[in-house]
Amino acid sequence: MDAIRFFTDEDIYSAVAVALRRVKIDACSTPEVGRRKQSDESQLEWASTEGRVLVTFNVAHFAALHATCLRQGRHHCGIVVSSHRPIGDVVRCLFHLSGKLDSESMRDRLEFLGSW
Repeated sequence: MDAIRFFTDEDIYSAVAVALRRVKIDACSTPEVGRRKQSDESQLEWASTEGRVLVTFNVAHFAALHATCLRQGRHHCGIVVSSHRPIGDVVRCLFHLSGKLDSESMRDRLEFLGSW
């Protein structure tokens, strides 16, 4: 059972990745890995190649991208979407999610952060 590793896109506060690392969760942000201004498709592909669950506030685009991937038989390592919320809430929900799910259970899955 491998732990979830997160990748926060440009819509998520960069501080989320920093806060997750403080509680021993593997996380990186778009600016940290030099992926600013990349397309949503490119970000999801990169996250999947790196074995990371993508976290975003861009609900509409990534929900549609998730559906397209499934329809086309493509895979990803998971997507977590949310409406805008305070940094502390994002970190708490991701911490809780990572304690209940592993990387395998997140494969090809779309999760709404508010559920956690």
